[in-house]
Amino acid sequence: MQDIPMAPPEWQVSEWLNTATPPTLAGLRGQVVVVHAFQMLCPGCVAHGLPQARRIAQVFAGRDVAVLGLHTVFEHHAVMTPAALRVFLQEYRITFPVGIDRPGDPGPLPCTMQAYGLEGTPTLLVFDRSGQLCLRQLGQLDDMAVGGLIGELLALPA
Repeated sequence: MQDIPMAPPEWQVSEWLNTATPPTLAGLRGQVVVVHAFQMLCPGCVAHGLPQARRIAQVFAGRDVAVLGLHTVFEHHAVMTPAALRVFLQEYRITFPVGIDRPGDPGPLPCTMQAYGLEGTPTLLVFDRSGQLCLRQLGQLDDMAVGGLIGELLALPA
């Protein structure tokens, strides 16, 4: 895990899916926020990251935990379009809000990916109730470890 920024920037999203109201980091203060950064053609994302995000959303439903996806495309741009993502989310029954990371200018790396220093996908981001980034983890992280961290953050005052 790299150094975590002291004041995490807002996500730079071109479009939100599965929600009528675009979530913001500032608007989610008071909740623990879990963001899974993924690409729909990433095997680790499909096999581990997104199923884990679904489990977190189910286990912590009704508690102060917001689960979001961030589709952050840094390769195969021509095939990972918003239309393809909509079909993917429906096929994989992803119902939590998913933001499409705004394309970088210049270069292939999307804006939020650059701002957070993400090295690839899947990446798990966990923010505490005050909006501070507590975890940035590339690759697969055990469900028990993630659940333990969320539980610890929920136990802290809002």
